[in-house]
Amino acid sequence: MSEIEDLEIQLLLEALYQRYHYDFRHYARASIKRRLTQARAQLGFPSVSAMQDRLLHDPAMLPRLLGFLTVQVSEMFRDPSYFRALREKVLPHLRTYPSLKVWIAGCSNGEEVYSLAILFREEGLYDRTIFYATDINAEALAAAEAGVYALDRIRKFTENHQASGGKSSLSDYYTAAYGRAAFDKALRNRVVFSDHSLVTDAVFAEMHLISCRNVMIYFDRPLQDRAIGLFHESLTRKGFLGLGSKESLRFSTHAAAFSEFAAAEKIYQRREP
Repeated sequence: MSEIEDLEIQLLLEALYQRYHYDFRHYARASIKRRLTQARAQLGFPSVSAMQDRLLHDPAMLPRLLGFLTVQVSEMFRDPSYFRALREKVLPHLRTYPSLKVWIAGCSNGEEVYSLAILFREEGLYDRTIFYATDINAEALAAAEAGVYALDRIRKFTENHQASGGKSSLSDYYTAAYGRAAFDKALRNRVVFSDHSLVTDAVFAEMHLISCRNVMIYFDRPLQDRAIGLFHESLTRKGFLGLGSKESLRFSTHAAAFSEFAAAEKIYQRREP
């Protein structure tokens, strides 16, 4: 039965790529299998093949399936020590540039976008920075651009912000009503939200900072190498790359192209060519 299900999953991923050009074929198979099992159960399909049949013949099935295949769980200032390291170690370097470009790859519902926008504003760098927030999930991008979150999440966001060395009150940046917190539209004035796939798309050139956290843990090794190569090509000389707490460049074919800048926080710097 397991062999049949594995084949069904392989065929569904191929169908997803051929029909809609979303490529999950090199995502870690255990993770994909877990998410598709969850999707099949919650959407009420008797098998993965039945789900594939619906996907091929009903485009409305695509966003529903993408909701399971793309992880949309994050929080503002997640891993506060990462943002503190950006504030205290990385931004002093970036401050020397007259203009800055920051890429948040795999931005999910936008929590990290607003975290970085607030951080750069607190450090006086927001007005000279353009932020590129990308994801493959159109619904996630729409949620990120809206910047509205459940009010019961704000307490954790606030704790993280304070632990990251925040210089203001997080409440300065949102308006609360009807159980929701809507973040200030001014935080989005310098953000470009865009569909972009680390699997198939090309570089974003001349970035000073790329933050891609808790995305590559779902990729197999060749796809991780492709993404890291993409980041290397996208970074300006001595630009910075931030990864998630469980991610590393240690086994990448591109490891030699980076130096560890803040090892504990998984922040790397592009070496001189």
